[in-house]
Amino acid sequence: MKTLTIIPSRLLATRLPGKPLLKINDLSIISHVFRRAQEANIGEVVVATEDQEIADDVIKNGGRAILTSKNHKTGTDRIYEAFEMLKIKDVDLILNLQGDEPAINIKDIINLNKKMVSSQSKMGTLAATMKDLKDLENENIVKVITKKDLNEDEFSKANTFLRSSSKIANIYHHIGIYCYSTETLKKFVELNQSKNEIENRLEQLRALDNNIEINVALASSSPIGVDTKEDYLALKKIMEYKV
Repeated sequence: MKTLTIIPSRLLATRLPGKPLLKINDLSIISHVFRRAQEANIGEVVVATEDQEIADDVIKNGGRAILTSKNHKTGTDRIYEAFEMLKIKDVDLILNLQGDEPAINIKDIINLNKKMVSSQSKMGTLAATMKDLKDLENENIVKVITKKDLNEDEFSKANTFLRSSSKIANIYHHIGIYCYSTETLKKFVELNQSKNEIENRLEQLRALDNNIEINVALASSSPIGVDTKEDYLALKKIMEYKV
């Protein structure tokens, strides 16, 4: 099966403007993510962006980028437009990798792709074990409740995604990476945003609300996503120390 990885990215982040072009070890965050995806070696990788500066940066650092519309409500819409523009033949799976997780574990990307292929799932994502029970009430950390306990072999179906919870059983820290069959992605972007999705600000609820099952694989850890200046400085410190 052929997988295409598309990374949606834009400069207009509300909490940290210009985020994709912030540098760690002299390389922009978006180019770090591109390289991680390339190192996973599961197929072609393209950044989809509405900003020429992001496209220029990715290309300058040896990557591939495509300019998309500025009118998308969600990253998934941007990905689908890029997929249609690219006209790459015989693609079975599309991997949506977030452009603000430069520390994503390459093995986790590979594992999700493998599980999608072996199970012939329509849509899959990753989740990690909750590190701290205080995170249950932190609305910035998205949670997923799965039907079964996750382990290395399990690719359980998701019951729901939520921002805060008092429930402890089968609840995990959701990681914003998705893999869809091409038909599922097409179906998803044609659906109207659901009430549930809008109220919770969680796009994945649109899938569950329309009977699209989402399988969840266990990630080795939850990477630090860059949402705020504090996140950026913390991650910069960790990644620059490792080098």
